[in-house]
Amino acid sequence: MTATLPDIAAFAHRWPKLVALLLGAASATGFAPLHLWPITLLAFASWMALVAGAPRGWRAFGLGWAFGVGHFVAGLNWIATAFTYQAAMPAWLGWIAVVLLALYLAIYPALAAWGAWMVRQWGDPAARFAAPSYILAFAGLWTLTEWLRSWVFTGFAWNPLGAIAIGFAQPAQLIGTYGLSGLVVLVAAIYVLPYLQRRIAGETPPEMPERQQLLYQLGFGVVIAIFMALVYFRPFPAPEARTAAGTTPITVVQPNVGQQDKWEGSKADANFAKLARLTTPKNDTPRLILWPEAAVPDYLERGYPAAYYDRSPAEARARIVRLMNAQDVLLLGALKLELDKAGDVVGARNAVMTVHADGTLGPRYDKAHLVPYGEYLPMRPILSAIGLSRLAPGDIDFWPGAGPHTLDLGAFGRAGLQICYEIIFSGQVVDRTHRPDFIFNPSNDAWFGSWGPPQHLAQARLRAIEEGLPVVRATPTGISAVIDADGRILESLPMHAAGRIDTVIPRAHAPTLFARFGNALPVGFGLLLLVLAIAFRRRGR
Repeated sequence: MTATLPDIAAFAHRWPKLVALLLGAASATGFAPLHLWPITLLAFASWMALVAGAPRGWRAFGLGWAFGVGHFVAGLNWIATAFTYQAAMPAWLGWIAVVLLALYLAIYPALAAWGAWMVRQWGDPAARFAAPSYILAFAGLWTLTEWLRSWVFTGFAWNPLGAIAIGFAQPAQLIGTYGLSGLVVLVAAIYVLPYLQRRIAGETPPEMPERQQLLYQLGFGVVIAIFMALVYFRPFPAPEARTAAGTTPITVVQPNVGQQDKWEGSKADANFAKLARLTTPKNDTPRLILWPEAAVPDYLERGYPAAYYDRSPAEARARIVRLMNAQDVLLLGALKLELDKAGDVVGARNAVMTVHADGTLGPRYDKAHLVPYGEYLPMRPILSAIGLSRLAPGDIDFWPGAGPHTLDLGAFGRAGLQICYEIIFSGQVVDRTHRPDFIFNPSNDAWFGSWGPPQHLAQARLRAIEEGLPVVRATPTGISAVIDADGRILESLPMHAAGRIDTVIPRAHAPTLFARFGNALPVGFGLLLLVLAIAFRRRGR
């Protein structure tokens, strides 16, 4: 027997938080790898309808929190996979970690819901949720809370809502990813919420008859269409300049070394052999070789305690150089140790090192945005005492680097570096005073399950669009890719397959508006939506 809309409305009225939780889980299906974005729009619109009908502000907050729990548990399920590679802790603890993280992250949707409800409630109590003020407030607050989520407590910006619109993400050049998320909320509200209001509530508010609702809907749609048209047709370089390939040859290597084998000492030589086989030059053309994060376990620098070396730094570099042409340059993920005055190891750096064909080391980048519990253990004395440890092997914590940095690679141009999940932080990936020619994003997605790698790739594409810079990704198990400055994937290697990409780095665009002003633009966009919401609300009074 098929449930009718009144039946659904009755169920939602009786169990609103359960419905919000289920809607939140459904909304996560719009992200990669499922890409079911129409379900996301429907889920957001239905959730906004629930929040608008809440009798009290704390009820609206609770509905937002329940929605957020479902949204993040479903979207971040890949985190649980990481625990299957950690022998020190049981695998089932991974799902507890996912739920605990979701309980915290859900605070941000809850704040957006509560704030939008307050705008809806302020003034004339007869106004209902289809009012423009409510829609604008919700979109503005979602934009601002996503931005807050990206930096509060070091931030966790994974899966911004704008990522479901990766095929239509050019507005991110102007208002960034968080502003794009606000546009997605507007689209959901404009085209779905009025329908739900009429069919589920069974009424049309007297102050907003159906004809007026349609006019608001059409007007909002025209505004968004004009905005997108301005983005797509703003003065860019000539089409041939935009699509022309660059001149820097690169070889991207994906060895297909799984997480279960990566740190297994007995398999170290076999793992290097995979890298070597895929790196061997095909001709004498000088090229930039790009290896993944933590590509080799060897320490390439001198000066560490002898017990840390399986082979000398000279020998480790020599076997790498044998794979290179005379003018090649190699960027690879490696570890750097930090010593105290007594010569004892007290920390480590997750680094990208430059190796020249003569065996010398060039400039280095140290990862700045470290992963809590993955690269360092917060509150180590307490958590270690109860048996918890880092997900990555090792007893010492990583130390953060200084932040975005551009490496001068001579004939191969200027490379911006972002290691692994650093690439997800909108507005924090480029040294703006030394703009690079491209961004290199070495990563280790081998322990991210089946959902994590495609979601990671989508967010790298958003960085390319925002900054107007090509992005090159190298991972051990995929998805490695070459992304142009418009966010298009030009070449890629699938998950769980060994391979190499021989191509050239795409050309960069001139700095976008976002590249110049960063997250001041999405924050300003969110505040503008709030100002408009209040203006509409005062008009409605």
